[in-house]
Amino acid sequence: MKKLFFNGRVYMGENEFAEAFAVENGRFTIVGSSREVTAAAAPGDELIDLGGRFVCAGFNDSHMHLLNFGQTLSTAPLYDHTGSLAEVIACMKEHLEKHPPKDGAWLCGRGWNQDYFSDVRRMPTRRDLDLVSAEIPIVITRACGHCCAVNSKALETAGIGPDTVSPAGGEIGREDGVPDGRFFDNAMDLILAAVPVPSADEIKDMLALACAELNRYGITSSQTDDYCVFGEVPPQVINDAYRELEAEGRLTVRVYEQCNFTKLEALERFIEDGCVTGRGSDRFRIGPLKLLGDGALGSRTAHLSKPYADDPNNRGFSLFAPAHLEKMVAYANSKGMQIAVHAIGDACLDEVLDAIEKALAFCPRADHRHGVVHCQISRRDQLERIARLGLHVYAQSVFLDYDNHIVEKLVDPDIAKTSYSWKTLMKEEVSVSNGSDCPVELPDVMKGVECAVTRRSLDGTGPYLPGEAYTVGEALDSFTIRGAEASFEEREKGRIAPGFIADFTVLGADPFVTAPEKLHTIPVLRTYSGGDCVFEK
Repeated sequence: MKKLFFNGRVYMGENEFAEAFAVENGRFTIVGSSREVTAAAAPGDELIDLGGRFVCAGFNDSHMHLLNFGQTLSTAPLYDHTGSLAEVIACMKEHLEKHPPKDGAWLCGRGWNQDYFSDVRRMPTRRDLDLVSAEIPIVITRACGHCCAVNSKALETAGIGPDTVSPAGGEIGREDGVPDGRFFDNAMDLILAAVPVPSADEIKDMLALACAELNRYGITSSQTDDYCVFGEVPPQVINDAYRELEAEGRLTVRVYEQCNFTKLEALERFIEDGCVTGRGSDRFRIGPLKLLGDGALGSRTAHLSKPYADDPNNRGFSLFAPAHLEKMVAYANSKGMQIAVHAIGDACLDEVLDAIEKALAFCPRADHRHGVVHCQISRRDQLERIARLGLHVYAQSVFLDYDNHIVEKLVDPDIAKTSYSWKTLMKEEVSVSNGSDCPVELPDVMKGVECAVTRRSLDGTGPYLPGEAYTVGEALDSFTIRGAEASFEEREKGRIAPGFIADFTVLGADPFVTAPEKLHTIPVLRTYSGGDCVFEK
């Protein structure tokens, strides 16, 4: 039995349009005019009138943290309560009252951003969180995920005191030599190691919850970094959770796992066990080695080549020593593994490009699709080098909503002029996909599309480097076709075309005729995975 969808405004990708399509056995079979498609109807087929609605391929978030998102959905929603430190404290108190932790669990929240505080101009400390509770361990993570704050009980539970040394690639905040509750990047592991580990069933529930939420935003594919969320949970447990969800019919998002490792020995065991790029099904597949190169701009931990304008003694820092980064990249490349490295600061980007170039010189590969995640602060010479090396770039245009307010205040003016330059890369024939880095941002694709097209924040700030603006078609393609290229699947998904997987999204308005500043208001009406509806508004 076929499903025949007709009377629509069907965006096939790369500025091609149709009116209708047919789906059979989870794939598109016919794409064309309504007359052509309905003429193929046979007894028992289902005809579905799209009512003139806009349809495009299902959205692909090419870099996010699906398990972390599922975990965050059950914690205090500080994203909506970060206008002041007092508001953060009030939100945590309310969440404690409504959801008191049981059996030694911690009270958690995520989404605060001190740049939005109206009452103080600093990050939360243990003294602030002690006002919420002195008996229950508390940890609240900054929106960027590169900094957290804890209360005194959490410090006690984690065994952290004045003599605790900051680890390489991280920093413990201190006041008069005593830990003040702030932890940056790798230092956060000292806290996370003390947080109780969820069961395999709890992990499955988190993933299923996150998938359902992604479907609500029109997302049918996720390229996700999950192994670092719970450090004590082996990667195989997470892989098994995905495979069990797939077997149960509950995996409504196609997952390409960005495999996060920090130690060479663990990576070697992983690859020796047969976990290499491309292994799996079209629902769950092993993707690249994922490495975290540096921190974030908002937490002032992204590694810059010149000091932060508001902190002349700070350039941020890299999370790996260059020699260790080179070993990890070289080993993965030699074993046929794709590589994706987080780099926000330009000093970190230098180290990443050096490592990849050395690895490819030692072991050349024709279609490696190694890539840079974020690629925010960059110089012109680095953009040229990315193109020359044939790298993929995983951009997050939605970051402009916040970063428009800070980038020119923090970054050297000459470097700021060539940063977030994803259109320049695209012109150099670099494949640039798009995503949200969720839960750093919500996986709101249409918000990302608007930021890509306008280069403005939703409050009107900007535009920042308007010459880097995408067309509507380019923005949609970055969330569909380019995302498929990131996972070697451009012949399988990302377009509405015969033979492709029938993942598609129905929108409430046509982005090509919607005012640019209204693109984020376009609702997702329905989301289909393999031709089956997985979300309906």
